[in-house]
Amino acid sequence: MTLGRRRGRVALVAGVAVLTMIVACSSEEPSAEPPSGPPSSPAATAPTPTSDPTSVRSPPRPVTIAVAGDVHFEGVLRERLDDPATALAPATKTLADADVAIVNLETSVGTGGSPEPGKRYTFQAPPRAFTALAAAGIDVATMANNHALDYGREPLPGTFAAIDDAAAADPALAVVGIGQDADEAFRPARIEVDGTIVATIGATVAAADPTADPTGHWAATDRSAGTADAIRPTRLLSAVEAADRSADVVVVYMHWGIQGERCPSEGQRTLAADLFEAGADIVVGSHTHGLQGDGRMADGYVAYGLGNYAWYTQASEPTSMTGVLTFTVRPPPSGAARARVTKAAWEPARIGADGLPAPVAGSAAAGFGAELATLRECAGLGR
Repeated sequence: MTLGRRRGRVALVAGVAVLTMIVACSSEEPSAEPPSGPPSSPAATAPTPTSDPTSVRSPPRPVTIAVAGDVHFEGVLRERLDDPATALAPATKTLADADVAIVNLETSVGTGGSPEPGKRYTFQAPPRAFTALAAAGIDVATMANNHALDYGREPLPGTFAAIDDAAAADPALAVVGIGQDADEAFRPARIEVDGTIVATIGATVAAADPTADPTGHWAATDRSAGTADAIRPTRLLSAVEAADRSADVVVVYMHWGIQGERCPSEGQRTLAADLFEAGADIVVGSHTHGLQGDGRMADGYVAYGLGNYAWYTQASEPTSMTGVLTFTVRPPPSGAARARVTKAAWEPARIGADGLPAPVAGSAAAGFGAELATLRECAGLGR
């Protein structure tokens, strides 16, 4: 089902000027831009009136897609759900300003169940978590991760009911990467932006990480609920190919990599290449709890690790360093093979003691830029 883009939503930011460091790339040569807000979204160009039935419509306007890392509501963040409408304020203006905003919801949602045996960390948030995401201007949340079933399958009926309730209350919010069977878990969210269809798929390969929690048995199957598991990526690649046939822009949000590693694994690199070959335009990921490199790969753009975003602990500088990455995407004109990322702009931030990210400037922003350059080098990516 195609979700109509909600217009005029409220950005939950208390009148604070946001300082943004833009690390941009053009379709030809990389270039750095001066600090500014996220890329603007000009109005769609109307077709030129004409009586000639063979006239060609003007190309669609660029679409902005903003992505951020792991979000949950543990520790200091839990009490913020007492008021879901402001739970993630003032952290999300850049996400809310984009045409499509996507995050990873790193928690189970619901009530009841029992903590997964053998897991060191188990997270569970009440259904108000979905209300909070929608109020923050987030359009798509992936739950394909190694915390979505932290309390087993018993809470899942309530999880799916909460997803349906949230969608009924705010049709702009979609949840991907989890489902009552594998078809539903791999089903993309489809959002229409002024005639351009953006499809987002969520999937996880976290169980392939030998240091991760043993959550491979959470995979959705043809007969059971669970997460979109892509340790064997055949089904994921088929889902991407199908999305590419019916959507203008395809985004894949992966839960992958090895916790604590700054450079992407060989498995991440191989799967990213396969996803682009299948038709993805943008591939992003999380799970390592720190940033990893981003840049062009094949005909698409990859950001291997987006780090934490709204997180209850800040164990180190790398785990508290975060940001929003906003893509400006040129949809494929009539007859073209695929969309093109024309700009990738980071708004650097640091997670504070309240668990929320706050934009940084000055030397902190410069340090963020230097770290990005290092991470891109070890990922083998250019800008």
